[in-house]
Amino acid sequence: MGGESATRTAPRTGGGTGKGPVGSRTGQRLSGLAVALGLVLFLGGFGWGAVVYRPYTVPTSSMTPTIDMGDRVLAQRIDGSEVRRGDVVVFTDKTWVTNAPVVKRVVAVGGDTVSCCTNGKLVVNGKQIDEGYLKGGAVEDKTIPTVKVPKGRLFLLGDERQGSLDSSAHLTDVASGTVASSAVNARVDAVVWPMKGMLERPVGFEELGGLSQPGPLRTVVALIVAGAVLVLGGGAYGPVAKRLAGRRSRTRTEPAGAR
Repeated sequence: MGGESATRTAPRTGGGTGKGPVGSRTGQRLSGLAVALGLVLFLGGFGWGAVVYRPYTVPTSSMTPTIDMGDRVLAQRIDGSEVRRGDVVVFTDKTWVTNAPVVKRVVAVGGDTVSCCTNGKLVVNGKQIDEGYLKGGAVEDKTIPTVKVPKGRLFLLGDERQGSLDSSAHLTDVASGTVASSAVNARVDAVVWPMKGMLERPVGFEELGGLSQPGPLRTVVALIVAGAVLVLGGGAYGPVAKRLAGRRSRTRTEPAGAR
């Protein structure tokens, strides 16, 4: 039967042809470990973020250009005693004609004196403050007489100084426009929508005392991203191993020659 031909196929090992797990046992164990660890990091990051941060939508343009109207921010839950000069905070004060949360920048704390303007700049405790966060480094033209901030209270301004209804608009109030530190609910760390990122540090206030440190937002995001990568990578091991095993099986099929 000289015209007969046949092929000889090398024996196939258990790499992707059966219905059982694909790949080496070590690979399967590592992929399972990666998925488990990834879930812990992913869910842990989300849980941590939910405990530490609160989302807010800013309804006005009073904090432009730092925060525009409609921007979505993440604010770290803090106690009023943790507030520092230059912080952008979320607070509620019924004397400001609204019970809704308000977002403004703290420019003076209890015991400070604040006024505006000298050489176009805000003055706190006799020091002219460079406010790089103002639009185009705008020169101030808002007039604020010298105010002595009572202990336990804050003086707050919007970064859009012309239209912001802030402490300067409440100077005739009993507390000269100041707000109780206890009214603060949170400190804004970042603008997340649109993705402007972390707020810049208000270095102009640095000589007056320590600035607040950023919250753990970067760490939270890193945990979530790392967890997602591990889950996706571990979950992809089986399909990838199956595909590679199929390729190896095809390359082992070879002609046996005529007989």
